[in-house]
Amino acid sequence: MKFITLFKNAFSGLAKEIWLLGLVMFINRVGTMVVAFLSLYLTQSLKMSIQESGIVMMMFGVGSIAGSWLGGKVTDMKGYYFVQFWSLLIGGIFFFIFESITTFYSLCFVGFILSCFGEAYRPANQVAIAHFSKPETFTRSVSLVRLAINLGWSIGPMIGGFIAFYDFKWIFWLDGLTNILAAIMVWRFLRSSKVIKKIKINADIKSKESPFKDGLFLWFMFFTTLYAMSFFPMFTVMGLYFKDVLHFNTKEIGFIMGLNGAIVVLVEMVLLYKIQGKFKHLTLIIIGLICLVLNYLIIISFSSFIFIVLAMIIASFSEIFAMPFMNTVTIERAKEHNKGQYTALNSMAWAFAQTAAPLFSTQIIGNFGYQVLLYFFVGISCFSMFGFIFLRNRI
Repeated sequence: MKFITLFKNAFSGLAKEIWLLGLVMFINRVGTMVVAFLSLYLTQSLKMSIQESGIVMMMFGVGSIAGSWLGGKVTDMKGYYFVQFWSLLIGGIFFFIFESITTFYSLCFVGFILSCFGEAYRPANQVAIAHFSKPETFTRSVSLVRLAINLGWSIGPMIGGFIAFYDFKWIFWLDGLTNILAAIMVWRFLRSSKVIKKIKINADIKSKESPFKDGLFLWFMFFTTLYAMSFFPMFTVMGLYFKDVLHFNTKEIGFIMGLNGAIVVLVEMVLLYKIQGKFKHLTLIIIGLICLVLNYLIIISFSSFIFIVLAMIIASFSEIFAMPFMNTVTIERAKEHNKGQYTALNSMAWAFAQTAAPLFSTQIIGNFGYQVLLYFFVGISCFSMFGFIFLRNRI
């Protein structure tokens, strides 16, 4: 009974719009299959080399960087509804286009456009969450939307694993359809919500308050980028490691990927409710880095399915401790008129990781092997951890 009360309290006090944003993200992320299986699709179905697949995935990352910044700028000008609706709708259409092409350069180009529209959604979503939250409920509001994302992620890769076992191409159609369905949800339930009130600020003040002139925040984003570069490959190139080295099938890989989302769904909101306000944000982020290092050390040391599952559980706690508070620090550093730009820079950190991590990873795999790659992730995770320790008493 006490646990039920705790669980209920963890979800109380959040605006109905936050629940709607969470529902939209759940629908969208149920179809999140392409990213998890893209490297396998490129190397197995299209017979590309690991290096070529890395370049295609790099173009997804370049599109993410461009889309994140444009999404933030347009959000500050046009509002979060406009950006969310059109990025979901157009992104869904481009999934259909991506499935129909097979040539290397066409895949690079369409992957860039697809990712550009897809990633524009992130800063708009973060601004919408901030708009509908109180300062004391923002972290839990972010966590609720992340819960929806992870619930969808826990279902999507599992379904994707079964579909990919028979035909990879159907995952693109399901991803596209869920994007379009999410856009319809935004149009139906969020278009009537009031937009953020425009605040007239002197242009010179706006320039001085650019996130690119916030030195501590830039360092924070640098170490966040290193974290993202370490964490993101767990759901991209590590699928190749599980397949090529550990000889797991797509069903087992799908289970490992989906387990992350399930753990986050069950644990994150309750844990955040209990620890909120009791620790510095950066202390919790540092704990998340420690978990990520442990995750890779287990993968290096063991090869059985049960130990890889254990590693994913620990990686999931890394996400729970680190990611919500990275978003919270970002919003707390911003002002009302530049939240889109701050959240865009945060999204760009993850987008850059999406660009750099697959490129570095596939080149390291091709030239030095998987073991060197795993030690590389341990190294940059540790460097990021010490960076956040340095910033802890300064932000």
